[in-house]
Amino acid sequence: MADLRRTAAFAAALYRRRLEFAYHGYVRRDPVSLLHLRAGRDNPYAVYDGLRQAGPLAPTRLNNWVTTSHRVCSTVLRDRRFGVRASELTVPAPDDEFDMSFLDRDPPDHTRLRRLAQPAFSPRHMAGYRPRIEARVDDLLDRAGTHFDLVSAFAAPLPIAVITDLMGVPDADADRFTRYGTVIGSALDGIRSLTHAARLKAANDELRELFESLFALRRRTPADDVISRIVAAEGDQIQPSEMLPMCSLLLVAGFETTVNLIGNAVNALLEHPAQWADLCADPAGLAAAAIEETLRWDPPVQRTARCALQDVELEGRTVARNQFVVTLLGAANRDPQVWRDADRFDIHREQTADHLAFSSGIHYCVGAPLARLEATIALQRLAERMPGLHRTGPLRRRRSSVVRGPLHLPVGSTAPARRVDHGLTA
Repeated sequence: MADLRRTAAFAAALYRRRLEFAYHGYVRRDPVSLLHLRAGRDNPYAVYDGLRQAGPLAPTRLNNWVTTSHRVCSTVLRDRRFGVRASELTVPAPDDEFDMSFLDRDPPDHTRLRRLAQPAFSPRHMAGYRPRIEARVDDLLDRAGTHFDLVSAFAAPLPIAVITDLMGVPDADADRFTRYGTVIGSALDGIRSLTHAARLKAANDELRELFESLFALRRRTPADDVISRIVAAEGDQIQPSEMLPMCSLLLVAGFETTVNLIGNAVNALLEHPAQWADLCADPAGLAAAAIEETLRWDPPVQRTARCALQDVELEGRTVARNQFVVTLLGAANRDPQVWRDADRFDIHREQTADHLAFSSGIHYCVGAPLARLEATIALQRLAERMPGLHRTGPLRRRRSSVVRGPLHLPVGSTAPARRVDHGLTA
């Protein structure tokens, strides 16, 4: 068995090496592929600028389409003639892939499953979560010290604690769930190796074991949480085979977007010291604006895709049935035809158009209100309590071209974080 594993590993390494030589030659002719290389992951916006020269809708070498245009992205995401799956794709996902539940479904299944998840993220529920988020943020900053990693000590444990509480997952281990998010998020770019596939399978297996035990518990003892509501809807709104994918999606998507949003916001502000100083001078007034500008300027999710369910005329071209349009959200959010000085980060910017950081149309992110609330509170408290925040080491990015954010961001403060008295919380 050991010899077999070594042989398989060698074969995979050789295959990757051959692909590497072919790939580097290929990307010279296909700018879209540059996004998968380190330079494209570090600064995809330079690649987007090159792609923008091809016009609002351009063909790819894989016989699909790509767009950097805000207008075209918005149109495709809202148009019911486009779906998330090719009409010919009816086979279930392999065991080593992450089932995206309603995010990877078209109506009517999408409508049915999303309707079940939506109430947990309603404005009424969000208002009730504010005090708990504020308390969690203050607790994390109390324990941070003067030198810490922004991701592992702050940006990750905050949304993990919130979403696991909302769902009813007891005793959540932040490091464990961060690992789930990192592995699953990286798999959105495709499986890179046998080791990568094994890590994804292990994460899926652990999530399956966790949720199956919770399903059994909530069938016996219901509570006021998301898992209890899903269990109560079993056989009616949701089938048994759909419960695990939905819970896994809500859990991972519920913290992955926010982890990277907070990380990208702090990174952008520390890269623009004058903007950080402005935020520290008025945290309550500017935190929400800083989050919105981060969502526009450096969003956590850089792209998605839609498939034509029929032939569609778009920008003078014919997108044939079952062809995909890759909507580059990060590029659309810096479209110079929509925003003045689009490449400039400015928390004072008047938002004259809706950014697409949370997508659009029927697949608009169900957890957007929660992500905004968590990130705004996190940024406000950070500016209030650590105005002297600064970098203490290099940023290390995630190895993904779809999900963008720091894996590690070492920071320090000139003094320990001090509590700010906000009086009564509304």
